[in-house]
Amino acid sequence: MTAVQTVLDVVAIAFLLVGSLMALAAGMGLVRFPDVISRLHAGTKPQVAGVLLITVGGAIRLVGTPVVWMLLLGGLLQLLTVPVSAHMISRIAYRRRHVRRDLLVVHEAGFLGLVGPDADDPPGDQPADAPRDQRDRG
Repeated sequence: MTAVQTVLDVVAIAFLLVGSLMALAAGMGLVRFPDVISRLHAGTKPQVAGVLLITVGGAIRLVGTPVVWMLLLGGLLQLLTVPVSAHMISRIAYRRRHVRRDLLVVHEAGFLGLVGPDADDPPGDQPADAPRDQRDRG
């Protein structure tokens, strides 16, 4: 075993450990955080960073094998799909009022086109169990 290989192994182990700790922190955040927005933050940012660090660590350790391209493809797919799915989940949670609106800093319903000039409540922003006449207005 050469000195270069030993250094690469140490670097790969460091990436794998840090990535594993970030993925563990993401899992703990999903269990411990109180609301949807906090859980989405915990489930996306550290989880994706953890998966990417694990992928890089595995790629460093397995350099020269065809598995490296599969690892990099998995990391790329994480980067592409996790933000989109988190965005969709947050929009659904916001529209069904599963978020604490008093904790929101900026209410961007006007920016999203959900608020009219004289509307009391944004259309399409009623909970799913609202009476039928409230859901259909707007």
